[in-house]
Amino acid sequence: MTTVPPPDQDPGPHPPEVLIITGMSGAGRSTAARCLEDLGWFVVDNLPPALLPPLAELAARSQGAVPRVAVVVDIRGLALFADLRVALERLSAEIPTPRILFLETSDAELVRRFESVRRPHPLQGDGTLADGIAAEREILRGLRTDADLVVDTSALNIHQLRAKIDEVFAGASGPGIRVAVLSFGFKYGLPPDADLVLDVRFLPNPHWVPELRALSGLDAPVSEYVLAQPLARPALDRYADLLDLLLDGFTREGKRYLTVAVGCTGGRHRSVAMAVELARDLVERGVATTVVHRDVGRE
Repeated sequence: MTTVPPPDQDPGPHPPEVLIITGMSGAGRSTAARCLEDLGWFVVDNLPPALLPPLAELAARSQGAVPRVAVVVDIRGLALFADLRVALERLSAEIPTPRILFLETSDAELVRRFESVRRPHPLQGDGTLADGIAAEREILRGLRTDADLVVDTSALNIHQLRAKIDEVFAGASGPGIRVAVLSFGFKYGLPPDADLVLDVRFLPNPHWVPELRALSGLDAPVSEYVLAQPLARPALDRYADLLDLLLDGFTREGKRYLTVAVGCTGGRHRSVAMAVELARDLVERGVATTVVHRDVGRE
């Protein structure tokens, strides 16, 4: 039997979780928005920032029917985009702090993408494509600094970007912080979206062991070789202890997503094995963790 509360009992609003999707034009905002919609988020594209507080209020009045709202806000709004800072301050005073997902891409890749679709940059005007990209990057500089999660899509195709969004946001409505452990090779550059970088080049390199060279850290012989090194387990234990300490602080500061990059020379052997083991340690400590191997197939 269902009990209906008396009319004078107001159950009160249900503040939604609000995610702002922003970043460079051509970096994949639309793909991220469609992915979040598939995950059950209520998504609004190209909303004027001044309408963010009314939208959040409507979602709160839905009595839990709209628990998660994602809004694409970018420089397509031109002059209206300047209202974003004020809108975020208003939102923060009324609901749990809005999260910001910032998508970025290298200038060279942005040029390639715009030229492939033969479209001008929104800020290009009478200048060059590079002028428009530079102007947008300058406008978004402060917003990128404030972002909770920065994803560099320079080397990601649509399917890889969707997988990244799935990894981070499929369970984002739950409590706590989510960690992505990313293996990479220093020879291919630091991951731009890394919050912490762990260098495991102090371990002997399986590349110089003939029977291991063609394998990767995902193969048992390489993993066993790396983890059998005297410094491997002590380093993992200390890394996990450090993350335990840092995650408490990040959680208190409202950060929901953390990317820990584990690097070796080529991103094939040591970093992969250590990233897998570190992720396993974090899961055992109750931390929601995923593993991504950026460079394992590049050599």
